[in-house]
Amino acid sequence: MSTPIHAGACFCGAISYTVTGKPALSAYCHCTRCQIMNGSAFIWTLHFPSSAFAWTHSAATDTYITDGKPWKTRHRCKKCGSCVASHNAKTDNWSVWGVQFERDESGATKDLDSVKPTAHIFYETRLVDITDELGKWDGYEGKSTRML
Repeated sequence: MSTPIHAGACFCGAISYTVTGKPALSAYCHCTRCQIMNGSAFIWTLHFPSSAFAWTHSAATDTYITDGKPWKTRHRCKKCGSCVASHNAKTDNWSVWGVQFERDESGATKDLDSVKPTAHIFYETRLVDITDELGKWDGYEGKSTRML
């Protein structure tokens, strides 16, 4: 079986990247930071080790650091403003968002089974209740209290 490779990009396509292999984490994040920064009730986040992440187009990348997480550098497109990835200096992981992965003709994420979310994290601060079979955690999956 071949190693999965996923390509992701910003809204306008000026910035793109690939991630290789299975993610260290693939979950729906309900933390307040994700909610506010993305204007959404939750976001599909994936964490990959630095060795699995590579820029394919990054000339239009702008970086920023938010208050409260000085170890995390976020990368956004100078052209469309989309945040496409962040690097965590503490864990040496890259975070990307599954909604930015390439899609097939029907609009489905390519090779979804290799990156499918396994949990809802930071569910305690959720804005909406989700009724699916995935575990709901008050922090990271397997490292915090399971709520449901």
